[in-house]
Amino acid sequence: MSRTKPLPIDLALQGGGAHGAFTWGVLDRLLQDETLEIAAISGTSAGAMNAVALAAGLMEGGREGARKTLRAFWTQVGAQSPFALLQPAMGGFSAWTARLPGVQAWQQASQESMRWWSKAIGQPFSPYQFNPLDLNPLRSILERTVDFERVRACTKTQLFIAATHVRTGALRVFRQHELSAEVALASACLPTLFQAVEIDGEAYWDGGYAGNPSLMPLISESPADDLLLVQINPMLRSQVPQQVADIMDRVGEITFNASLLKELRTVQLLKNLIEQDGPAATHPGRDPLMARIAALRTHRIDGGAALVELGAASKLRTDPPFLLDLYARGHSVADAWLQAHRADMGQRATLDLRRECGLVGCDSL
Repeated sequence: MSRTKPLPIDLALQGGGAHGAFTWGVLDRLLQDETLEIAAISGTSAGAMNAVALAAGLMEGGREGARKTLRAFWTQVGAQSPFALLQPAMGGFSAWTARLPGVQAWQQASQESMRWWSKAIGQPFSPYQFNPLDLNPLRSILERTVDFERVRACTKTQLFIAATHVRTGALRVFRQHELSAEVALASACLPTLFQAVEIDGEAYWDGGYAGNPSLMPLISESPADDLLLVQINPMLRSQVPQQVADIMDRVGEITFNASLLKELRTVQLLKNLIEQDGPAATHPGRDPLMARIAALRTHRIDGGAALVELGAASKLRTDPPFLLDLYARGHSVADAWLQAHRADMGQRATLDLRRECGLVGCDSL
């Protein structure tokens, strides 16, 4: 049955460095589906970058404008190769890469960049020491490609951007009227690479530590009943890591999925309570959040299978061929997901939270 109006959906976009280009591909495919309308987006780190680019583009030129701005942002990321450009602060790798021809230069530069950063992160130097000027090429990329006046004024979708408050360790969700390039940079501020971002006198780090992404703002403040999570940090690994680098990669994946799993678990436990209490749980006189949770249908486009082979170190790889490959993977996975589950949206959940959070057989807090 055709719909007279597009189905409103919420998007929850995880962070994951350069793997955010996979999410770019997902978003590009979703924007091509005119039966869906993006009511709100919660984004963290690379998810935040995608969110602000999409919102600015929507205001400039609708769906095609959003697709154009997303492509412009990621094209600039590839052109500047942000992590490689920071290396002159530590000694002259970029001059060497400039002499390499064509695509080979990008591929070799990105591989060397990953090795360099992996080594640098393991050294007893902080970004306040090896990057005293606080160089962050993402700042100029954002300023060139994303019009934050349009982001703040966007009426076509709502935005929620997560960062971690350094002093307290608490989640800070920035609302639309607060958004700026500094907020997006705060959401993506890995403390091993960049100095903390100060906003109104307070320091912030990557939002992935506290909310990756944060779901509750979508549930409590958006009218949509369908929430689609785009997850790019692998949840499952087939083997137990034994090498130091592999162990640290897995620790990072677990860390950056922990807050998401906690929120998903909370949502399902509240759904369990609603089922136990029956109609009384969603009575108009009760907490309106309970009614929102009762109506919530959860879905997920999972990039784990498409990204797990690449390894965590590739999150620092920003050469254009690699980013375009990630885009293609995201577009393909999203297309397959829509073919399999588009008819379910608006009708039923396709992500089983009980099983996902290990709550099978658990009916209460």
